Amino acid sequence: MSDIMRHLESKGSPELALAAVSGLDVYPRSIVDSGDAIYFLGCRDNVHRLGVLRKGRSAGAFELAWQDVTLDGRDYALGIGEENHANAAALREALPFTAPIRVGTKRSAGLGDRLGIATPGHLRAMRRSKGIVPVLAQQSIREMERTERTPEDVMDAATWGVFQEGWRAGFGADADHLKTPEDIDYCAASGFVWYTFDPRDHVDNDAEEDAVDVLRKKYEALPWADLDATPASTREQYVGKEWDLEGYRLGLTEEDLLRAACKYGKALAHLASMYRHLVDVMGERPFEVEVSVDETETPTKPHEHLYIASELKRLGLEWTSLAPRYIGRFEKGVDYIGDLAAFEETFAQHVAIAKALGPYKLSLHSGSDKFSIYPIAARLAGELVHLKTAGTSYLEALRAVARVDPALFREILAFAIEHYEEDKASYHVSADVNKVIRPDAVSDEELPDVLDQFDTREALHVTFGSVLTLRDAEGRSVFKDRLYAVLEANETEHYAALESHIVKHVTPFSD
Repeated sequence: MSDIMRHLESKGSPELALAAVSGLDVYPRSIVDSGDAIYFLGCRDNVHRLGVLRKGRSAGAFELAWQDVTLDGRDYALGIGEENHANAAALREALPFTAPIRVGTKRSAGLGDRLGIATPGHLRAMRRSKGIVPVLAQQSIREMERTERTPEDVMDAATWGVFQEGWRAGFGADADHLKTPEDIDYCAASGFVWYTFDPRDHVDNDAEEDAVDVLRKKYEALPWADLDATPASTREQYVGKEWDLEGYRLGLTEEDLLRAACKYGKALAHLASMYRHLVDVMGERPFEVEVSVDETETPTKPHEHLYIASELKRLGLEWTSLAPRYIGRFEKGVDYIGDLAAFEETFAQHVAIAKALGPYKLSLHSGSDKFSIYPIAARLAGELVHLKTAGTSYLEALRAVARVDPALFREILAFAIEHYEEDKASYHVSADVNKVIRPDAVSDEELPDVLDQFDTREALHVTFGSVLTLRDAEGRSVFKDRLYAVLEANETEHYAALESHIVKHVTPFSD
């Protein structure tokens, strides 16, 4: 313990002593004794501020406004700075626990934060679970564009939340659904560690139904040089062979191979190219890869999963998680739609493949609110599971808004009804806009509960980008600034809504 901290503790409460000299309401969990300085986060007028207390001024890489302060006759230098990128980057250097780590094959939960202020609520939920690593910096390029955020914004938001909550157990940072080498460059420059590759644009969904003679022509035309194989060598590797998968025996007929190779062959070549680019970009920095094939038009059959994983291994890729497209419907922000028994049967086969050809985790994309399948996935996959959520936290932020500012929530709901049909285009949702609860149909007291209605929840979910970027004729934000102002002024309610909801997601996976 440093002399500065001893002095603060002699006052009875470091939190109150720091508040007295800084004029900030100090978050007690944020206080860190680094030996030569005390770091803390405080709030004044609903704006967060970084504080550094030390015996002499030393700005380093931080952007701080310094002043001399006296505490019981002892002189100190107090630096106060904004929650900006420069200070977040400097904080990651000064306090390594605020920087992301490589998660590996430990159980994990991706907690996407579209607003950039949800991490404290997420971590309060994670404190109530055991054995799960949170992935806090997680957003796809598509969502960044829709929310007008950058990879730096996403990373910095996680850093500030971890600092505020004093989370020391480590967290991941997932650059989600990357499609191009430029996407990799964009996120690598901001310090991401986990890279989710999305090859959907290279998947041939027609191979699911093509006639066999069409498949044979497509098979011969695959980019074999990029796959470092030939049509003959691939047939020899798979056709007529069987794999023993812990109680399952799985083999491929020639037609199985033709459909799998034609469907995923170009995607595999793309994944290999992306992986090599990532290796070059990251150099000596640690990283991990997730492969996502969940955004295809048809479910990933177990033998297709086996083919994909076998080919990735042959091509020299290393990955820690893979997201098949499972049977049933994984729609945004609502529970699983489908036959649970059938899901359990096929998920068990996917687990067997992941153990035999890895081990690697199975990732549950669009995993928000899929409460009926969590016990199945946790029981069958054990440690080898990653739950990926995002939009559900935005919805719970709206629930908090409905409680404290019903008028604003009604405006957002009316806007969502108007824009749902346009905004749903790139999402797997089936809400009927005519069934969405109308803003004037319920009382203020009932308003938070509309978030539990299927159609209303999906309509609010997919319109987040339009809500956050809508501007009036003078270029002023219509909703975003008011939304943030309400949540920042009522952060206790916001964090409580998040904690209550997210803990229901992670508890089934907890030790």
